[in-house]
Formats: sequence, structure tokens, C-alpha cells
Amino acid sequence: MNDLFARHRQVLPDWLALYYDEPLEITHGEGRHVWDADGNRYLDFFGGILTTMTAHALPEVTKAVSEQAGRIIHSSTLYLNRPMVELAERIAQLSGIPDARVFFTTSGTEANDTALLLATTYRRTNTILAMRNSYHGRSFSSVGITGNKGWSPTSLSPLQTLYVHGGVRTRGPFAELNDRDFIAACVDDLRDLLGHTRAPAALIAEPIQGVGGFTSPPDGLYAAFRKVLQEQGILWIADEVQTGWGRTGEHFWGWQAHDQSGPPDILTFAKGIGNGSSIGGVVARSEIMNCLDSNSISTFGGTQITMAAGLANLSYLLEHDLQGNARRVGGLLIERLRSVAAQLPGVREVRGRGLMIGIELVKPGTDEADPKSASAVLEAAREGGLLIGKGGGHNTSALRIAPPLSLTVAEAEEGATILEQALRSAY
Repeated sequence: MNDLFARHRQVLPDWLALYYDEPLEITHGEGRHVWDADGNRYLDFFGGILTTMTAHALPEVTKAVSEQAGRIIHSSTLYLNRPMVELAERIAQLSGIPDARVFFTTSGTEANDTALLLATTYRRTNTILAMRNSYHGRSFSSVGITGNKGWSPTSLSPLQTLYVHGGVRTRGPFAELNDRDFIAACVDDLRDLLGHTRAPAALIAEPIQGVGGFTSPPDGLYAAFRKVLQEQGILWIADEVQTGWGRTGEHFWGWQAHDQSGPPDILTFAKGIGNGSSIGGVVARSEIMNCLDSNSISTFGGTQITMAAGLANLSYLLEHDLQGNARRVGGLLIERLRSVAAQLPGVREVRGRGLMIGIELVKPGTDEADPKSASAVLEAAREGGLLIGKGGGHNTSALRIAPPLSLTVAEAEEGATILEQALRSAY
């Protein structure tokens, strides 16, 4: 393993982050478990950064990929592609967007990049509203709208980005307000911001901020924002790369917690739909999707083998009500972790929905982030046989819990026990 790490450092970028003091090589998985090169088994509560949505080595997906690979793997979008059309039909129907069109990409970054292209072209302006503490990918345009400096390596951008309050409920200037007053204050801030600039193309927002530590506003904030945006024709882009497909349990899409003003104009997705295959995409009303006046294709977006994986994975998700499982098992897991947190001075908050749970850590007796302890808990959890993630934005550090949506009650309890021991070892 040390030899592989040395080889990694020799040929790959220094900024390519790796977890753990002794980085882990995962060789195979099954269900909610993975194994490393030394034969150690782990309960996976991070799923390849929320990509393994249903289960590792899911037979239905493996079979679909294998059968498709035996026919043809790829042809590009220059040719008719039955699996792509079939998956687009299903996603268009599930999106809630009227007269929806779907464009497939290979990642969430590329999906958000496409959404920005559509919005700025349709609105004929390069000004974008984004949320503080947000993350939208690693392309030049998506880095330029990311409101988390730890993941934004350059201030250069083709876009003018204005950042809005509201993505973090329990920090910032409005944190002490109740939910109703918090929303009102954020709306007032948005109105004031719009009074100082030309009308932007769109607001892009994650319903639950992923890299930022699984933070979210009160339900209804983006619906209230949308009323203001609609007054000037400004579009709403819902970044569902991490929140989509039922992960939050209560809703199939994260935007549905903010649906009082209707669906978003543009929706982006990725990660979980492929269950590890490289699928991203954009859903938009037809007049927005069709606003481009030049040719475009996608070489690898919508390729047959990933579309086969996505179709099989989506069918399994729906047929086995994994959204309902995320609601039930995730609810139990959150309550179990909150009971643990109440006994530990270094846990500021346990938050989230369904199987998208954040644990914010602070230095005991303060409100200051504690990234050193977050790393220590990550290490201790691994030693106990559990893989988790971490994140956070300005002066925050959080653990990120996002298991496959087929997680059982017994596995949730096992993971919570390991995580409790890891937290107690740090505090």
C-alpha cells in the first residue's frame, strides 16, 4: 500500500486530496460494505462521495452493464441511442418541470457548467446569484460560483457572481432569528442585492449544501426567493447533484421542500443516478434548453453503458422504495446520533434529512471549528470499520454521513455505535 501511495504522489497532483494518514485502496464492495487491499472490511457511510446510491455490486446494475457492454459500449450523441432516450423520458417525467428536456453529461460539474451556459445565454447576462458556503464543481465556471474558498482555487471567472444569505441556518447574521423571520431577512437581503446590480441570469442553489457540511435553510426559503426572482425573470437552478433521487427521504428532489412557487427552471443531477457510473445531466424547460443557436454534442454524456446502469439503478430505487427506506432508517440514525451528541461538548449540531446527515464539530466550550478533531474522528471511525466523509465552509468543520439508500436498521445501528466510539475518542 505504501508503494502505491508513493507512486500516486509521483505522478498525480499535490492538490488531489486523499483521506487518512495512511490512504486507503478500496478493491471491491458488496451491499453497504467495501474491502481494502489488505482484506479489511468497512461499513460504507460515504458511498464514493454519495455516488453509490443503492448498493455496491448491485446485481441488477451489474447485469445491465454487462449485457450492454456485450452489445455496444459507446457511439456518442451523433447517433440515436435507445437507452439514453428511455432514461431521459423517465427523468423528464420525474423532474416535475413542465415540457422538460434532458441533456446528459459525465459529471455534476459538467451538468452545472451546462446549466450556467443555458441560463446566461437565455437571459443574455453573465451575472449569477449563488449561495454562500456553496459548492458546484471544479470546472472554470463552476469554481467561479462556488461560495466555499476551500474549494475555489481561483478568483478568475467568466461570470460575475453575487453571493446570497440563507444556505446556512445556524450561523451568520440571521442565525438567531426564528425560521419565519430568517426567511424574511434573507428575502430582504436578496431584494437589496438586486437593487444594486443588473438583473442576473439565475440563482443556483443546492437545497442541502453538500461539501459545505450538509447545511440547509428552513423549508420554503427558495420558494420565497423565487417569488422575488420571477419579478425580474431571473431563473432558478436547483443543484440536485447530491440531494436528488430520494436521498433526503421526505422528498425525491431537494427542491420539493421549497415548492410553493413551483418547480425550478433548471435542475442539475449526477452522482447517485449512476450508482458509480459517470452520469450527470440537466433538465430544463424546452425554451431554455433549446435557446442555444449553435451545434453541440456530447462525446461521452449519455453513452450506452452508463445509460444502461442508470436505467437499472433508477428502476431498482423506485421498485424498492429506497426513498422511503432513507426516510425511515435515516430518521432513526439521526435520532441515535443526536442522543450521542447531547453528551459530547464538541458536537455543535447534528443536522440533515434522510440518509444525508451532517455532524458539526467545534472546540469544546467555543463556537470555533475543530478540523483537527474532525480528521481524528475520521481516522478513528476507519479503525472501527466505518468510512465517513467530512466537509465544511467558513469557520466550520463537519462529518458527512451518506450511506447507500438500501441501508438496514441493523447496519445503521452498527455504524452509529462505531461513530459514537470515534467521537468519544476525540472528545
